[in-house]
Amino acid sequence: MSQPLAADEVSKTERVYGVLRRRIRELTLPPGAPLRKEEIALELGVSRAPVSEAISRLAEEGLIDVFPQHGSFVARIRAADVRESLFVRTALEAEAMRRLAQIADAALLARLDANLAAQAKALRAGNLEAFYDLDEALHAAIFAAARAPRALRLLDAARAPLDRVRRLALPEAGRPEQTLAEHRALVEAIRSGDGEYAAAAMRAHLAMVGRAVERKLVEIEKNLPSP
Repeated sequence: MSQPLAADEVSKTERVYGVLRRRIRELTLPPGAPLRKEEIALELGVSRAPVSEAISRLAEEGLIDVFPQHGSFVARIRAADVRESLFVRTALEAEAMRRLAQIADAALLARLDANLAAQAKALRAGNLEAFYDLDEALHAAIFAAARAPRALRLLDAARAPLDRVRRLALPEAGRPEQTLAEHRALVEAIRSGDGEYAAAAMRAHLAMVGRAVERKLVEIEKNLPSP
């Protein structure tokens, strides 16, 4: 049985986990990339224990494949995992919209409007990285405001396999502008106070995400090496 980590090791694990997870989701660490614990530990100034713990957590999320005696590697993009991730995300986020439309206040709507304005500015500047971060921030703000912290943790873990393909699909011609229009529709649906309408708006948005993701999955599968 493994020994529990001390408090300082837990904080180090959280930091290593956060760094690796972001690099994987942003494709800085591409699918199939090897993860060398000694190099990661040296770079981040920690021992091997937090690195091993972080890798174990990421393996549970489907972002890392661990092969005993061979090492750890960034997981390949698997269509089944991506589709399941979108399924879970749609269920949770649509319900969050239903709840939020009934409790949203002026302060929250102002924050969402400010995010939309920043998204529009990022698109005008051609800054897709900033746009992607603002996209995530909008969805996070919506879900957090629904006041379901355990569901938020579940959502964050479940959506991890989807995020890499979403990032690949975002530059598709016209998709960023369409995404912004869908985000504006989400905020207006919340503003309406109609829970059913708000839930439907989120389902419609994620259906469009799904279509873009499916097109990218076809491209990814075409480029896979022959067995």
